[in-house]
This record gives sequence, structure tokens and C-alpha cells, in this order.
Amino acid sequence: MTGLDTFAAFGAVYGSLDDAEADYEAVKNLYYVEGAVDTFDAAIIRKNDKGKVKIVKKHEQPLRQGAWVGGGLGLATGVLVALFPAVGLGAGMLWGTSVGAGLGAIAGHAAGGMSRSDLKDLGEMLDTGQVGLVAVAAVAMADRVEAAIGRADQVTRKELTADPDAVKADVADAATAEVG
Repeated sequence: MTGLDTFAAFGAVYGSLDDAEADYEAVKNLYYVEGAVDTFDAAIIRKNDKGKVKIVKKHEQPLRQGAWVGGGLGLATGVLVALFPAVGLGAGMLWGTSVGAGLGAIAGHAAGGMSRSDLKDLGEMLDTGQVGLVAVAAVAMADRVEAAIGRADQVTRKELTADPDAVKADVADAATAEVG
């Protein structure tokens, strides 16, 4: 029998990429400098002048959250794909790459782990800015993560539940189906 874990999903909007990167580093610091044992996912997004969203920086640990080892994909990217289906990663689009099927599985779990109104609120808030940060953290770290996000113009915190074992299994199934 598998169990659901509860995470805190944060969305933050910034006036500058520098501010988003500083908060990203502050969150990362909680884990690396202070030696916190919980895993976290974080991604910075940026919109171009045509409104297309691109992930410009991400960190995803493939531990308890069931990220796809080697693909570097976890719940933060899953949330972004659920909100912005055509989100780009670096120079290319995520869909149509070798990680597309696994990412779809993670996005399904991320979207299914949030209420529709929370997902809508998070997406609408991120849509208001040109630069944003999405971070997913264990509930035990949520207050510290929220305090580290100090440069944002606006921050929202939503609950996300996921079964890490089910995420892992679905991603593995998707990867196998894609290869075969």
C-alpha cells in the first residue's frame, strides 16, 4: 500500500530575474548550507514578449518526490507543465523530447494533487508577471521556504499531495512505453 505525502507548492512573481534568482538561491541554501534532509524542487520561469513561458533554471532532487532520475524532472516542473502545457526548457520545448511521456506522468500527479481552485489561483498569479518561481517543499520545511522567498512581489502557498511511489511507477511505465 502506498501513501500520500503532502507538500507545500509555492508560486512567486518578480519584477526582475535577479530577484527570482536570489530567492531561488536562498531556498537552495536552506537545503545545502543548513543541511536540511528534506528534498525540494524549484524552477524559475520567464515569459518572452509573446507570452511564451520558458524554464530558465531548475533544481529537482530525485528522492522522495519520485523525480525521474537522469531526467531531472520532479513536481515543480510537473506543476509548471500542468499550468503552462507548452512550457519550454532551455532552447527547446519539453514536449516532443525523450522526457515528454515521463513529464506528462509527473504533470498529471502534480495537477491531480492540487484542488482545481488552487491550481487556477497559482496559474493566474504566475501569469501576472514576466518572471516567476515555483518551489515544492516538504511541509516540515514550508515556513522556512516561504521566509526565504523574500524578494517576490507576490507569493502564494498551496497544498499539493502526491504518492511518490505511484509517481515513480507511472514515470517508469511512461519511459518504458516511449522506448518500446
